[in-house]
Amino acid sequence: MDVLLLFGRSARPDLGVTEIATELGLTKAAVHRILTALRSRELITVDPVTRRYALGHAAISLGRAYMARMDLRAMVAPELRRLSQQTGETATLSVRRGDTRMYVDQAVPNQELRMEVSLGIPYPLHAGSSSKAFLAFLDEADVTGYLTRHPLLPVTDKTIVEEDALRAELALIRKRGYAGSLGERQEGAGSIAAPVFDHDGRIIAVLSVSGPMTRFKPHMKEYAPLLIQAADRVSAQLGHHGA
Repeated sequence: MDVLLLFGRSARPDLGVTEIATELGLTKAAVHRILTALRSRELITVDPVTRRYALGHAAISLGRAYMARMDLRAMVAPELRRLSQQTGETATLSVRRGDTRMYVDQAVPNQELRMEVSLGIPYPLHAGSSSKAFLAFLDEADVTGYLTRHPLLPVTDKTIVEEDALRAELALIRKRGYAGSLGERQEGAGSIAAPVFDHDGRIIAVLSVSGPMTRFKPHMKEYAPLLIQAADRVSAQLGHHGA
């Protein structure tokens, strides 16, 4: 199992016997026996020319079966509750649908004055922290396509509506790992948002924390590490191993 898991976490597309033996502290003879057993069940395949090994289709089927059964909302729910408890603010989960994104779950704090979001409502990808977090971590072609298809219409008077300013903001988000907003989508609201990546490094969801601006703004930098750690834990469950 250690040999099989090594293929799963390695950044290399294939591995040689010596690499596996060195990495796991096994003898080459033991590695050969293990690889032979894994090949017999098509969990591992070998290139007859290079004699290097890679995951076989049976292993890929296992991964696909896991992904098909996975419920993202159920997986993220404990993180949302934890974030809400840690910050005393509302924590949300968003997913992307084409050129929009929407909230699909939230955890709200036990406070009289608090933010609550509407689930299932599509929002543009340029307004607000969750939207900008999606846009920042899309491929450049997808970003350009979005900007070509959609004028940057203001949602509030704080929405970024100039392309150069938005691109500069997206670069900052990528650099620090999270997006921030003060009234860009909803007046009087402050929020931060961080990306969730799948095993291929693609952004598939965004976690955010939000609250009334006057209370939230002084704590944005304090909450950011908590948010990023939560998003990283979810990404790890999806098979993402970071940069």
